[in-house]
Amino acid sequence: MQRRALLQSTLAAAAALAASMTRPALAQAWPNRPIKLVVPFPPGSSPDFIARLIAEPLGLALGQTVIVDNKPGAGGNVGTALVAKAEADGYTWLFTIQGPLVTAPLLTKGLTYDPVKDLAPVTLVATSPNVLVIDPKLGANTLVDFVRIARERKGRLNYGSVGNGSASHLAMELFKARAGLDIVHVPYQGFPQVVSAILAGDVQAGFMVPGIAMGQVRAGKLKALGVTTLARTGSLPELPSFVEQGYADFEAISWQAVLAPAGTSKAIIERVSRELARIIKSEDVRTRMRGQYFSAAGTAPEALAGLMKTERERWAKVIRAAGVQAE
Repeated sequence: MQRRALLQSTLAAAAALAASMTRPALAQAWPNRPIKLVVPFPPGSSPDFIARLIAEPLGLALGQTVIVDNKPGAGGNVGTALVAKAEADGYTWLFTIQGPLVTAPLLTKGLTYDPVKDLAPVTLVATSPNVLVIDPKLGANTLVDFVRIARERKGRLNYGSVGNGSASHLAMELFKARAGLDIVHVPYQGFPQVVSAILAGDVQAGFMVPGIAMGQVRAGKLKALGVTTLARTGSLPELPSFVEQGYADFEAISWQAVLAPAGTSKAIIERVSRELARIIKSEDVRTRMRGQYFSAAGTAPEALAGLMKTERERWAKVIRAAGVQAE
């Protein structure tokens, strides 16, 4: 009996030793096949551009091809849900904007994922201001002019956005509250449609990303009144911030980030985060991002988690105050 007990304990110890040796070996073997970077927006979108910008150098750093996989739908919620439910094996990653992570849980009925429980932050990749653009025929040259005209024409001006609860919608609702304005919201399918509506005189203003707005601004078809970062940005130094124009602490940025399915190995997440931070902060990538009006970030996972929490709290207040309804 004693010999049998001794034999069983010896076998158990050997099995435990083998398992402890196998786990590091498996971790060290990652990655041993191509990696998928899911972008829940269509090819040609700004998230797609930035994702492809970092995918190749990330693949070189990891020794495996990183494939950008576009899964658009429902404002980014479709692709985000796919990653949230994917196997946490280090071979599926998410590249997305703030909408599916911050406002979708606040506004979308029947959302099939929880970004806090189902996704693990990896790094904040890039940030961008929103730009307030108006119809030049409105006659406003500054933000002060626009506020005065909007107050004089209370309830008779329209603004366009890319949908209920979108960043462009909530930025204007935040500004309306701060400036005491009554402007009517008109949602559109996308920014090109908002631009067309302003040019046609159907709406008079809108917040939009600089990559869409600035070509029309420089052509004289739209007028830009300011950026929504706390200070002027390096990519648009000619545009004053809202803070500079009298609206203290006014901020409504757009941002893009990488996340993984919850449960992905901490060691793998930390490795990818480090590699991405190095890539994002390289001169070549920073320059190419700046050409699209983005500022390179490259943070630790904890910093992205903190940003997500802060943004949820900020926009939840705006949504409640403006009475924005869930879809």
